[in-house]
Amino acid sequence: METSSPVSADRPARGRRQRTSHAELERVAFALFAAKGFDQTTIDDIAEAAGIGRRTFFNYYASKNDLVWGRFDHDVARLRRLLAAAPPEISLMDALREAVVEFNRYDEAILPEHRTRMRLILGVPALQADSTLRYAQWATAVAEFVAARTGHPVTGLVPRLVGQTALGAAITAYRQWLDGESGDLTALIAQAMSLLTTGFTDEALSLRA
Repeated sequence: METSSPVSADRPARGRRQRTSHAELERVAFALFAAKGFDQTTIDDIAEAAGIGRRTFFNYYASKNDLVWGRFDHDVARLRRLLAAAPPEISLMDALREAVVEFNRYDEAILPEHRTRMRLILGVPALQADSTLRYAQWATAVAEFVAARTGHPVTGLVPRLVGQTALGAAITAYRQWLDGESGDLTALIAQAMSLLTTGFTDEALSLRA
């Protein structure tokens, strides 16, 4: 005869914390991912380690994948604000470079956790489908900025090309950063975006070899 669990999956045990934060949940989850692996870690594992019920977890994130991406909608909204704040007298590509560099600027204390997050995003197969959707949001934000500056439709070749190229540059800089433990993320992002601004001329490439 089956007996019900003395603790509901939706109700924390007595003495367990019933409140947490996005940052705390991510910290707990990343530690579990490091110890057990992403695929082997369940939402129940994360909730248990964070001292909350399963239902409370879903008040913060819709899925384990969403947790890894963090509050990505807020991040894209911030990118849009940075682009919108660019002075009109600055060239389009200079404005884009400055916004993307600032968007990817992190305090030193946050970088280890950010490195963990990006290793998961760029390295875990289960996250790749989500990556396609998130990357599209990011590239669209750039395309909208380009469309507003140039008068091209947002679905036109130029806005789409700039959006996808800027995305590719940022991802490449992140992969370069993850390959080493001491690289300067901001400098790598700036270098990659500068190459988009100057073009892949022989002179530009040799100066950055």
